[in-house]
Amino acid sequence: MEAKSKWRWGVNRWILLACIILGIFGAKYFPPIQPHIQVAPENLTSQPLFTLPVIGSFYLTNTMLAVFIAYILVLLLGFKIKKDLEKGDLIPKGITGAIEMLVEALYNMTESTAGKWAGTIFPYFMTIFLVVLTANWMELIPGVDSIGRLEESAHGYPLLPLIPGAVAAIVKGTGDAVKEGGYMVTPYLRAAATDLNFTAALALISVTMTQVIGLRAQGIGYFSKFFNTRTLWTKPFFGAMDLLVSLLELISEFSKILSFAFRLFGNVFAGSVLLFLVGAMVPVFAQSFIVLFEVFIGLIQAVVFGMLTMIFMAMATKGHGEHEEEHAA
Repeated sequence: MEAKSKWRWGVNRWILLACIILGIFGAKYFPPIQPHIQVAPENLTSQPLFTLPVIGSFYLTNTMLAVFIAYILVLLLGFKIKKDLEKGDLIPKGITGAIEMLVEALYNMTESTAGKWAGTIFPYFMTIFLVVLTANWMELIPGVDSIGRLEESAHGYPLLPLIPGAVAAIVKGTGDAVKEGGYMVTPYLRAAATDLNFTAALALISVTMTQVIGLRAQGIGYFSKFFNTRTLWTKPFFGAMDLLVSLLELISEFSKILSFAFRLFGNVFAGSVLLFLVGAMVPVFAQSFIVLFEVFIGLIQAVVFGMLTMIFMAMATKGHGEHEEEHAA
């Protein structure tokens, strides 16, 4: 009979203890500065990448760089899964097995909602989910929003040499900003969804492709959803009501862009501000709970954005007549 093993800390207890000691030491001797919070992303280049005649100049921003890295990570993940599946293992292991279960669950959900159009809709659902999830979780990587270039500021902080070639902005004395001038950090990377340009671009892609899929499914009759005059002359009163409802449907399509963009932007930006403030005020233990909370927030926002896209696309493939038949059945 085997003896029951008791619960033990294991070797990881020393890693946890070392992190706690370093956190206390760092908070005491290298207190964090008050964060600089702004909505607009920071430019990483002094010169624009290119300039368009009407739109204007385009700069490389820290959120744009974060988006590129998120794309690369998603592509590398897909390449790894492809290589693992080509090996022919019946039961994939590790991250490949986890992604396979996730894809299967989300595809079954899409199939139950969209039916025969699941194969067309699912790639948009899964791609948006993975990109948004990766971009959101990048916010939790050490160095994002905290490592960057130093810029002079009227309300900045003094510098402390760490190692040759590396310096840090620190609090001096009571923690007030240096009145005669100092430095602030412009991060090289910033959470992509804290830039309204990124969330608005995703919203435009989602709503535009919803119209494309609806047009493919229903043909030219799909536009009667937004301008319904079928019964305007035969039944004037009810025809006018149908026309008014269709115009409201048209307005709702534009409102989806605002809803998509500001929901994701607001939640992720608020999470970033919360991490900044808690890290500056209580830098030792409390921030760990906020980080764990942001893990779930990033996951939930990715699921919500992708699932709403899938539902709207599935609804676009069905005409009003099909909805009435399903309700009667």
